[in-house]
Amino acid sequence: MPDFDRFRAEHPGVFVLAADDLPALQRYLADRGWLGADESIESAAKAGEGNMNYTLRVRTDRRTLIVKQARPWVEKYDFIAAPWDRARVEAAFYREVGREPALAARLPRLLGADEDSRVLALEDLGAGGDLTGVYAGETLAESDLAALGDFLAALHAFRPTESTVPTLRNEAMRALNHAHIFDIPLQAANGLDLDTLTPGLAEVGSRLKTDAAYVARVAELGRRYLAVNDAGALLHGDFFFGSFLRTAAGLRVIDPEFCFLGEPEFDWAVLSAHLQLAGQPDALVADLERRARAARPDFDGALFSAYAGTEIMRRLLGYAQLAPLQLDLAAKERLLERSRALVLG
Repeated sequence: MPDFDRFRAEHPGVFVLAADDLPALQRYLADRGWLGADESIESAAKAGEGNMNYTLRVRTDRRTLIVKQARPWVEKYDFIAAPWDRARVEAAFYREVGREPALAARLPRLLGADEDSRVLALEDLGAGGDLTGVYAGETLAESDLAALGDFLAALHAFRPTESTVPTLRNEAMRALNHAHIFDIPLQAANGLDLDTLTPGLAEVGSRLKTDAAYVARVAELGRRYLAVNDAGALLHGDFFFGSFLRTAAGLRVIDPEFCFLGEPEFDWAVLSAHLQLAGQPDALVADLERRARAARPDFDGALFSAYAGTEIMRRLLGYAQLAPLQLDLAAKERLLERSRALVLG
């Protein structure tokens, strides 16, 4: 549990978002101009099961809105430090991408940003839920895959203004993500007891952790991921089923706090990896790659496959476990064997 008294003492001007203090929340939102005249908060409750941020659905006497705060730790794993300027990067992403109507239509509207307290107010897209049901046996509709592919193609073609490029490099968050994708999962002793997740997984995982060729290739991919690339495409950075919401108006994309400028193959590969982790039909996996190749004439298939294999591995051996995904040891072993094949080509 974070020491909030210490946090407040070290950052006396920072508002601390809390669902159980509605008067303070009312004053804060009103002072920021995020509430209308005489608009009153009726309730506030946790919105979703996000890992990184403290996120509330605030209900007023007129509407609902989402209010989220980035703190200097990972909300789900509060012993892990995290760059709290991620809220500033996310706000920059929404402002920039909001200039492109085709992309803005797939994102929540940014209603306000308090950069000092790292708090964002966002349009509430409703309680339709995310797409994590695919991990529990649902099949992704072809129309949903098409919508996600169209979003990625448009995002990667979008060029941010030069003044926002330093912010959108997002180097601190990229360093955190690098550690949890390319490094920590393959450490011999990383503090995660895999056998408590699935008995026998530690032994299966050790085959990759001691595979010199595999470890070296993942490390090489990690260096590519970290490389500053101002000429690269703007990526979402965490394009998996927990980042998509189903609404009455179709799919929407959220949580771009891991965005960065880099290789488009990474975004496509993450989505491909999650199709495979969720046991989606091979035809959907192939269709995604076809869409990626159509969107990028210079698409690097080997790089795409290697990034996908790495994402599969880190979701099975790292801290970023997929709670809805219920796989036995044999299934995880098959996926890790696939990861090796994808990474090593």
